[in-house]
Amino acid sequence: MKLKVLAISLIAAGMFSSCKQEFLETKPTDKTSTADAFATTKNAWAAVNGMHRYMWSQIYGQQSQGGYAGNMLKVDIYGEDLVFPNTASGWLRSEYQWLSNNNPSHYANLYHWGFHYALIGNANMIIANIDNAVGEQKDKDAIKAEALTYRAFSYFQLVQLFGKRYVAGQPNSDLGVSLILTPSTTPAPRSTVAEVYAQIDADINEAIALFNSSGFKRNAKSHFDINVAQGIKARVALTKQDWATAVEAARAARAGYPLMSSADYVKGFNNYENNEWMWGSRIITAETNYFYSFFAYMSQNFNSTAIRTNPKLIFSKLYDKISATDIRKTLFDPTGTAWTMPSSSYQRFPYMHKKFLVNDPANSVGDIPYMRAAEMYLIEAEALAAQGKDAEAAEVLYNLVITRDPAYTKSTKTGAELLDEILTQRRIELWGEGFRFYDLKRRGLKLDRTGGNHNATYTNGLMTVEPDDKRWQMAIPDEEIKRTNGVVVQNPL
Repeated sequence: MKLKVLAISLIAAGMFSSCKQEFLETKPTDKTSTADAFATTKNAWAAVNGMHRYMWSQIYGQQSQGGYAGNMLKVDIYGEDLVFPNTASGWLRSEYQWLSNNNPSHYANLYHWGFHYALIGNANMIIANIDNAVGEQKDKDAIKAEALTYRAFSYFQLVQLFGKRYVAGQPNSDLGVSLILTPSTTPAPRSTVAEVYAQIDADINEAIALFNSSGFKRNAKSHFDINVAQGIKARVALTKQDWATAVEAARAARAGYPLMSSADYVKGFNNYENNEWMWGSRIITAETNYFYSFFAYMSQNFNSTAIRTNPKLIFSKLYDKISATDIRKTLFDPTGTAWTMPSSSYQRFPYMHKKFLVNDPANSVGDIPYMRAAEMYLIEAEALAAQGKDAEAAEVLYNLVITRDPAYTKSTKTGAELLDEILTQRRIELWGEGFRFYDLKRRGLKLDRTGGNHNATYTNGLMTVEPDDKRWQMAIPDEEIKRTNGVVVQNPL
C-alpha cells in the first residue's frame, strides 16, 4: 500500500490523491511503502513533521480551508463575538448565517470531518508501526506521544462539532463520531459521545506518560510536548465539567510560559516566538499560504478581498465590556476612523480590529496561534469557580487580567456573577482564536447576536439559536454516508 493511501482515513482519501502537494513528504508517494516510511525513527519523524505541516496547508479546494486555521475561523464565525459588516465577500458567509451547519452537502461540514480524520489516519499509521522502527526508544516514545496527541485532539474537535454536548453525570449515549484506532478504510459505525471522550482521555493520558518517560524537548512550537498535551487535557476536562482535572492540567500546562507584556500584545499575534505561545504553526515567507491563510480572513491589513471589503469586527456589546484601561481595548476602533489603512481600497467600519496583522500587506505570512498560557489561566479560573472556590478563582483571574489592565482590581464577586466575569474575560482574551462556538455549546448557552452591531440582513435573519437547536450538531457529510453505505448514520436534519 502506498503512502498516498495510508495518509488518509475515510473520505479524505479522494481529496488527497488530487492534491498538488502530498501530505507526507518523505519520498514521492507512489514510491514509498509502509515499511520504508516507518523503517527508522528518522523516517517516522518526517511523517510527524508532515502532520505539523498539514495543520496549515491547503488540502481541500476552498480558499477558507487552510488547515486547522480554517476550523478556527468557522467556529468563531458561528458565534456572536465576530461580526460581518456586510456581505460584499462570499467567503464564510454561509457559516455566519448558519446555513452550513445542518446541510450534509455543504463543503464546511465535509472539511471539518475530512480534515480531522486525515490527521487520525496518519496518527493511526504512526501508532501501529513505530514500535518496530529502528532507533532509540526515547524517540519512539516521543513520536508515539505526538501521534496520540494528534488523535486525541482530532477526536475532541470532531465530537464537539458532530456530537451532542457532554453533560457530566449523564449517560452521554447519543451518537458521537466513528472511532477508528488502527489503519483501516473499513466503515465503522458512530460510537457514543461517552465512548469518544473515553478514548480521548486514554490517548491524551498515554501521550503525557510517554512525553514524560522520553524526556522529549521539542525544537519548534509546531510540535507537541508534555505542556501542550496537558493543555489539551485541560480543554477536554473543562468540556466534560471535570473541574478538578481541568484545574490540575491547566496549571501543569502553563508552567514555564509567562504571560506576554502589553507591548507584545499589540504586535499582531503573528509570531510564535512570543513567550506566552505554547503551540502554533510557523509560516515562512518561502512557503506562504496566500489566500488560504488565516490572515487572509482575520488580519486587518492583508491585501485580500475578504479583508479589504469585509473586515471582521468585534461584537459591540462585548467591546463595551472591556475596561477603558485595558490594553486589549486598543485593538478595536469603535469609530472605524482611527487607523491608517494600507490603501484607500480598504473599507472602514466601526469596531474594526487590529489584533491580527501581517508585516507586509502583500504577503499573508503570519504564525498561527493554537494555544496560549492565557487560556490555561482562564480554564483554571472557570473550573475553580465551578467548584465554588471563589477566592482561588478570583486570584487566578486577577493574575491574568492585571497583565492586560493595570487598573484591574481583584474581583469580589461570587457564584454566578464571578463565573460570568471569568467567561467575559475569556471572550475578550481569546477573541478570534477559534473558541466561541465550542464555549457556547459546552455550556449549553443560547447564541444571541441581538442588541449590538450584527445586522439581520447580513446574518440572513439568524440572530439567536436556542441551546437545544439541532444545528449545534453538525450534519454528517453526504459523502461519508455514501462511502460507508449507511454504516455511518446521519444526525437529525
